[in-house]
Amino acid sequence: MGGPTKGRLAAFAAALAGSAALGVLAGLIWAAVAPRAMLHEVAHGEAQLVNAETSAFIAADGWYCLIAAAGGLVTGVLGYRLLVRRAGWAAAAGLILGAVAAAGCALWTGENIGLGTYDRQLAASPAGTFFHASLALGAKSALAFWPLLTSVAILLAQSGARRAAQAARVP
Repeated sequence: MGGPTKGRLAAFAAALAGSAALGVLAGLIWAAVAPRAMLHEVAHGEAQLVNAETSAFIAADGWYCLIAAAGGLVTGVLGYRLLVRRAGWAAAAGLILGAVAAAGCALWTGENIGLGTYDRQLAASPAGTFFHASLALGAKSALAFWPLLTSVAILLAQSGARRAAQAARVP
């Protein structure tokens, strides 16, 4: 096994870029499905939660975890089938680093979709106005879901391929 080749570098870059692009898509999905807490403007530029016991924050984190887990599995399975089997460790490294980028892209995209509307409503609405809060991820540990499940999917696929190859060699 020689040094890096153009094919391995291309697989690394494709895995990294593809995963990050999938993260942007995941952020758009998260922004579309995650609930937001209802706010009540009490004074100019100041809002309070309508229901202090709202489950919207936990549900939004749960949606992020679910989307990130699905994204990690898709990244790992498809990445293994399309890239890792051909390019080896370079593609696997690109997928895992891309999964880290995807988790960050999903977070950034999801939190920024609707943030301008929230800021505008908070600044321009009169006291007594009701509106939804912007989306935010409270459990930052959820950022580990995407790379973790990508890694697990690659490891399971690789171990399955090795077992199949060993079984084919044994008479």
